[in-house]
Amino acid sequence: MLTEKELKFIEHWEKNRIVFSSFSSKLKRGMPMALIFSFPILLSLAAVYFFSPDWYTKISQTANGSFFVIIMSTIISALFFSFTRMHFKWEMNEQFYRELISKKKKYQ
Repeated sequence: MLTEKELKFIEHWEKNRIVFSSFSSKLKRGMPMALIFSFPILLSLAAVYFFSPDWYTKISQTANGSFFVIIMSTIISALFFSFTRMHFKWEMNEQFYRELISKKKKYQ
């Protein structure tokens, strides 16, 4: 038999599985965690770039234009992390849902 928690999960997942499967939903729901990881990188780069730009160019031996590339790569990484994290969670929930449905059919 299924527990009350498992029955609530089945009910919840039947209502939300289609909504959560869209690309935009995965991107929006995963963005807070992705920003938590990317914000310190962007903050440290901005602090170094704006408070001591001469030090940045001397140490890295690169032109000032590479700053834009670093920001764009961090944003792209955050978008990728956001989507893949939520897609993984969706797949895990879908697998658990299918296991519970088969378990429910087995006991009926």
